[in-house]
Amino acid sequence: MVFDQYLLGGVIALLAGFMFLYNYSYRGKKIMSSTKEKSMELYSNGFVKTSSNGAVSPSGIPKEGTDVIIVGAGVAGAALAYTLAKDGRRVHVIERDLNESDRIVGELLQPGGYLKLIELGLEDCVKEIDAQSVFGYALYKDGKSTKLSYPLEKFHSDVAGRSFHNGRFIQRMREKASSLSNVRLEQGTVTSLLEEKGTIKGVQYRNKAGQELTSHAPLTIVCDGCFSNLRRSLCKPQVDIPSCFVGLVLENCDLPYANHGHVILADPSPILFYPISSTEIRCLVDVPGQKVPSVANGEMATYLKSAVAPQIPPELNASFIAAIDKGNIRTMTNRSMPASPYPTPGALLMGDAFNMRHPLTGGGMTVALSDIVVLRNLLRPLHDLHDSSALCKYLESFYTLRKPVASTINTLAGALYKVFCASPDPARKEMREACFDYLSLGGICTNGPVALLSGLNPCPLSLVLHFFAVAVFGVGRLLIPFPSPRRMWIGARLISGASGIIFPIIKAEGVRQMFFPVTVPAYYRAPPVQ
Repeated sequence: MVFDQYLLGGVIALLAGFMFLYNYSYRGKKIMSSTKEKSMELYSNGFVKTSSNGAVSPSGIPKEGTDVIIVGAGVAGAALAYTLAKDGRRVHVIERDLNESDRIVGELLQPGGYLKLIELGLEDCVKEIDAQSVFGYALYKDGKSTKLSYPLEKFHSDVAGRSFHNGRFIQRMREKASSLSNVRLEQGTVTSLLEEKGTIKGVQYRNKAGQELTSHAPLTIVCDGCFSNLRRSLCKPQVDIPSCFVGLVLENCDLPYANHGHVILADPSPILFYPISSTEIRCLVDVPGQKVPSVANGEMATYLKSAVAPQIPPELNASFIAAIDKGNIRTMTNRSMPASPYPTPGALLMGDAFNMRHPLTGGGMTVALSDIVVLRNLLRPLHDLHDSSALCKYLESFYTLRKPVASTINTLAGALYKVFCASPDPARKEMREACFDYLSLGGICTNGPVALLSGLNPCPLSLVLHFFAVAVFGVGRLLIPFPSPRRMWIGARLISGASGIIFPIIKAEGVRQMFFPVTVPAYYRAPPVQ
């Protein structure tokens, strides 16, 4: 059988590949050691309505003081505010704009992220916003398609992915947070962190009325998103922009596979479709690089109709053209940034301000919610947060404990994007074809990668094994029926190319923290004695 032949070729490729990987990893060790929709009720001064316990003094400082300041009330900030306040912390949240946002990303929550939402008590935030259940993906390539279902058999029937309007989801979480009397959600723009002798003591901000105010707390958590203007003092930002998304909304049409995200392996890069309401489908067209055709002069519409439309499933073509003609075309840059924090007494970074990955796999909210669970568990034993130095040293463990989950999702997003992009290189073409066919095999070849993608099993070792299994599978196909010199050369370059894709991403994430977190001293940090 053909599959048996592939396996035979795979054995040959495995021996050659592992010899290469051993030498590569040996060198690598030397290199790598280092929102139903509601509007928020606002007072004229920009505060969200709370009970009398959340009253504010004329100076803008809560009468009873603040334990934690959170900058930003997006997914991470709002969820974190609710989580910490539920544990008894007095939380002051400052958000630049409390109106419902209108974004083209942050619309798909993977099942692993939904489980974290349940763990935080926020699962009702996906209700009453016309959120759609997502049960997996459909993958398209050269007219072929395969369905990749999430491995949800061991979970409650409610567990699945959720897709929705990002703004509706965030508004629901803000409502949930501000329903607690010890949360004060205020509209304002944080202009700077207040530092005293190397310790962050709070923030300076401008409220809705334009007044310059300060707010003080022993812990300030910055969650002001991918365009953060505060991150530079708290981390070493290494932002990469691999591509841009062009966003459209298709109306009153059905996806070929209901309740599934659709990924088209197009030329030059992937196209995504997923439902965001019962009547709307989001389309995201990836455009490599930092420049996109102009929307204003019509170049974008021409590009979408001539280069993109012929590559999408026929069932969606008419709605796709209608969406272009409607004219509501949105663009945004896709950013990637590994977490490189400067441990700073009195301050912490979270969310996209801290760590970003390509949005192809929809893993951002899963990482943010997972990080919140880790931080909540670390802070629970502490009654007093005022010893900034001791707290900073203790919270270094946060950066280690979050790594296996966050790094797996980050690495998968970066690697999968590179594999899914078209290339004239024969080795890269083989890798792309092998990836589609490997995922189509079923069994562990489907369930393993999809468990990683869904955040249900974010295991770094599983990621590496499946990634190189795809490479070996591709080499095996090349060596059948016989290993000609040209095929052997392409196979060697395929293994080399696969290594060149994944290892730099792993290096940036941190090999030791990702694969061997128990060897990092911070992993064992005990809470400060109080």
